[in-house]
Amino acid sequence: MLAVDGGQTGIKIRFEHRGEIKDLRFPGVQTSEPVLPQLARVINQAIAENPRAFTTISVGTTGLVKAEHDARQLFELIGTAGITEIALAHDSVTSYLGALGDRQGAVVAAGTGVVTLAVGPCSVARIDGWGYIMGDAGSGYWIGQQGMSAAMRGFDGRGPATALTEELAQLWPDLTEAYIDLQAMPDKVATVAAFAKNVAQLAATDEIAAGICARAGEELAASAAAALRRAGLEQDAGSLPVAAIGGVLAGEYVRNSFEQQLQLLIPAARVQDSTGNGLDGAQGLALLPEDHPLHQLVSRFRAQQ
Repeated sequence: MLAVDGGQTGIKIRFEHRGEIKDLRFPGVQTSEPVLPQLARVINQAIAENPRAFTTISVGTTGLVKAEHDARQLFELIGTAGITEIALAHDSVTSYLGALGDRQGAVVAAGTGVVTLAVGPCSVARIDGWGYIMGDAGSGYWIGQQGMSAAMRGFDGRGPATALTEELAQLWPDLTEAYIDLQAMPDKVATVAAFAKNVAQLAATDEIAAGICARAGEELAASAAAALRRAGLEQDAGSLPVAAIGGVLAGEYVRNSFEQQLQLLIPAARVQDSTGNGLDGAQGLALLPEDHPLHQLVSRFRAQQ
């Protein structure tokens, strides 16, 4: 098996061949361009550099739109002899499988972007994951953008003074030129998302940074609660597992806000860490039973023998 976890900050590939496992990393998916050709190029490069006899490819990726949610299309783009089966899904599905396996509950995956997926007895619900322009509330990009905006408000005197202004000046000593440089950067989304770390580091001493982290946690909790409701789990009498994954939810201030707000919204929810990751979920995708609710979100193609 060859498993693929396609993210904005990196495409991860795992080879599993006769008990041997090898993980590789390649540049991330550009969601402004067609995703499947990018994945096909990376998969072919990985196979060329690590020749093995693979029959199955299992992929979870960001940026997957309806027109590209087609395993056959990916199969044809790859064109490597010997591949007989491909499973393709949005990375919210593989994040879920990596975190909770086939159990009911919800997974909030918050990195550069954010997407939440809940699985109930008969249905699934995906919340957000709508990209940095229209959504991704509470994500690394969202936090970074809020931090940069607060820094410039403080710089202008439109908002309260904040140490975030000094942090931004470490990147652009002339803050009057920062917006021009940033808009011209090909990796501007990743650059903005990276500033989320500065916000998190200042949260203990800077009121503005702490407020941004608190609001991010509230946004993520609102997404998790909406997902659980739409999946038919709101009235569940037992404990509902909610896996919190991604770098954003590793931060103390965002995590605390997320847990507190979610407890208010869905008392049965129990936040837990994940023992798996997107690559683990991509492996699990190939083995997902066809009667599982998540199966409706998976495109499969099997080549005729």
